[in-house]
Amino acid sequence: MGKGTDVDRTSELTKQMLEDFDTITVVGLSVDPMKSAHSVPAAMKAYGWRVIPVNPHADQILGENVYRTLADVPGGVGFVNVFRPAADCPDIARQAVAAGAKALWLQLGIVSAEAREIAESAGLLYVEDRCLAVERARHAIRRPRSAA
Repeated sequence: MGKGTDVDRTSELTKQMLEDFDTITVVGLSVDPMKSAHSVPAAMKAYGWRVIPVNPHADQILGENVYRTLADVPGGVGFVNVFRPAADCPDIARQAVAAGAKALWLQLGIVSAEAREIAESAGLLYVEDRCLAVERARHAIRRPRSAA
C-alpha cells in the first residue's frame, strides 16, 4: 500500500469518526488548561461533542464527572481518544476493546504499533498521530451529526 493511500485512508477514518460519534471518551484528559490534553477536548465540547473524562487523579474536568478507568464509564464507551504516552497505549487499547469501544484515536505525536494491532484485530476504527481539533477543522465539521 502506498503512502498516499495510507494518508487517504487516515483522512477518511478521521472524518468518519468525527461524523459518526457524538461522544468522545478522553483517556488522559488533563485538569491543566495550558495542556493540549485539556484544550483540545474543551474545544471539541464547545463544538457540541459530549466529552467524558478518564483520569485517575481528578473528580471533575470541563464540568463533567471523571472516571478512573474506561471500565468505570457507565453505559460503556464508543469513541476513545487518548492523551497518554505511547507506552501506555497497548493497555489502553485492551481496555477499550474490553469496554466495547468502536473506535480508538491516539492524539498527535502518539504512535503505537501494538495498540494498532490490538484495536484493529478487535475490529475497532483506529487513528494515531492526529489531533481531533485539527482534523475537525480540516474536514470543516461544525458539530456532531446528532447536534445538527
